[in-house]
Amino acid sequence: MILLSLLFVIWGCVPELTKDCIDMTNTSSTYLSIIIGAGIGVAISWWVYDRQKKTSVQQDNILQRVRDLEQKNMQVLTKLESFAESHDELLNRLILLDENILELDKKIQSLLENNN
Repeated sequence: MILLSLLFVIWGCVPELTKDCIDMTNTSSTYLSIIIGAGIGVAISWWVYDRQKKTSVQQDNILQRVRDLEQKNMQVLTKLESFAESHDELLNRLILLDENILELDKKIQSLLENNN
């Protein structure tokens, strides 16, 4: 009871809480406004924090997906480069084979002409 009396001395007269009070004092009105303002401030701060946290988690997920895609693209690029190298090597061998066949054909033609 002493604590409650001390609260009313610090708080001031609040007609909503006590029967003998006629009107709310300026002090209690100020304290009540401070408490309500602090409550609203806490609610808004929590809401902003929560939204920023959710946004941060989404951004982290998107960045991870981008990293995964980049890694897969690098693997595809490496395979394409390997394929291009083997393709170039095959083409070079075919060109050499074609040159050898042409040279052999010329030799056969010259032998045939010499026999006639």
